Amino acid sequence: MIRARMNCTRAMAGLAFALALALPATEARAWHLPRWLDFSSHAQDSPPLRPIVSEIIEDRGAALRWVPGVVTSRNQVNMAFQSLGRIVRRPVDLGDRVRAGDVLAELATEDLAAQTRAARAAVDAAQVQAQTAQATLERTQALAARSVVAAAQLEQAERAATAAAAAVEQARSELVRAEDAEGFATMTAPFDGVISAVFEAPGTVVTAGQPVLQLSAEDQREAVIDVPESALAGLEPDSTFTVWQCLDPGHEISAVLDRIDPLADSATRTRRLYLELPLDAPFRLGALIRARFGHADAPALSVPEIALFQRDGHPHLWRVVRPEGEGGGHVEAVPVETGAVLQGRVMITGGVSAGDEVVVRGVNALSDWQAVGRRVDP
Repeated sequence: MIRARMNCTRAMAGLAFALALALPATEARAWHLPRWLDFSSHAQDSPPLRPIVSEIIEDRGAALRWVPGVVTSRNQVNMAFQSLGRIVRRPVDLGDRVRAGDVLAELATEDLAAQTRAARAAVDAAQVQAQTAQATLERTQALAARSVVAAAQLEQAERAATAAAAAVEQARSELVRAEDAEGFATMTAPFDGVISAVFEAPGTVVTAGQPVLQLSAEDQREAVIDVPESALAGLEPDSTFTVWQCLDPGHEISAVLDRIDPLADSATRTRRLYLELPLDAPFRLGALIRARFGHADAPALSVPEIALFQRDGHPHLWRVVRPEGEGGGHVEAVPVETGAVLQGRVMITGGVSAGDEVVVRGVNALSDWQAVGRRVDP
């Protein structure tokens, strides 16, 4: 059967050849063999190389990786009175510099002075009662020695004398408390600093412990910034940041990470970072600053988060290798070391260098050493 099919094919090919010889030249040119009879071989064209969306790794500038912050004091306290009263005087205001011992606020002392006088009178009365009870005890002891009074009367006189002595101690304690309260009517600065906040004005009635103002020391200043949870990845103790002010971008100061708040903010879900500033930093308390990760003179390389993919539990990038003078190339997987994530970009601390071309779109559709075409900007 197979031989019969081969003979049929040969016969049809011979017939076509005979017809081509018999027809005129013009008709022969117009007549073509069907495609299934075309036994010639043609080279198949290779498909065009796939273009890729990539970017060149470089230091993209401080404007893409800074976060806002404020300068605060490491040592700051809320000043409050230790007793109830009405504020009659507050000689300081927001931003004033004070020395240790300076008067910050005063309460009305009329009621406190009256309490002190009442406590002193109570001490005098208790002492009189104690002296009377002691005299009664001495007489009872003398009569008991001559067997004039019963033992029960002697015990009663001893208990009365002991109770009177205890009442004297209690009255003296109340007097000390009243005198302290009268002395606490004057609020003084415990250390040199600046009034960084004011909560109550003169004439306000405040309770014990209610904040009146805030005092901040100037000897230890720090920059406070709020960052998302993802930015904490790669941050190590004593990490270095660069801090500057918007009005003076050329004057940059290096700050060291001191501590991180253990809990995130309930509203913004951000974590607060405290950066220790040098003593000669030119920033005033309350100044608005900008901070970025890394030294002032060190470039910070970053890529979009979507450019990373995981392999063997480690982050990787597709690096594009292009031979010189050719538009195409191939990709290779490169393990990288990542740092903080800021504004949708991941800081790269190792694995690639400035000038490398990396794929930033469609990273899950590539394979090792896959040929790629021209570069397309994202």
